[in-house]
Amino acid sequence: MTLSGSRMLDVVGSRRMVVAVLAAITGFYYLFVAVTNCTDTVTNRRGVAAVLSMRSTIHNSGTDWRAITSGNVALVAYILIVIWEFLIAFVLLAAAVAWLRELSGWPRRLRVGPGVAAKLSSLGWTMVVLLFLGGFLTVAGEWFRMWANKEVNASSAALQNFLIAAVGLILVHLPERDLPRPAEQAVSDSK
Repeated sequence: MTLSGSRMLDVVGSRRMVVAVLAAITGFYYLFVAVTNCTDTVTNRRGVAAVLSMRSTIHNSGTDWRAITSGNVALVAYILIVIWEFLIAFVLLAAAVAWLRELSGWPRRLRVGPGVAAKLSSLGWTMVVLLFLGGFLTVAGEWFRMWANKEVNASSAALQNFLIAAVGLILVHLPERDLPRPAEQAVSDSK
């Protein structure tokens, strides 16, 4: 497919391209995070255990009962987090590929309906919101008081991940707006 200069700019400068790039970057980011969590398990498991046990946070008899000191529960939580991160990476990378296929007009071997790229992007970033806003900021942050944990406080990283996903969700759900082509603009200006 040969694109003229203005058509190329229409594609490369489009909101869809921005969403494709954001999906690709965040997909690779979560892939790196998940792989790192598999290669540096000692540090990361220790962090999950520290948050769940509430050992380095503000102690109060009204909240200390929430602490989970079982190493097995911490291990299961850690494994579930890593699996979720791999799933996020897979969905967002699949979304990026779908966006690129849609933007480039590559022939498709598999029949993919319209909007699949947007739906995959939305799913991936919703999974990020569930993990970081739901899991890290709400459950770990408030229930287990991670915000006050002197050993491990991932609140700012969780907020960063949530905000990036929120930007992606906003971009992917913006209504489509086709800008008039120069010839159409000249006709409408002459009226």
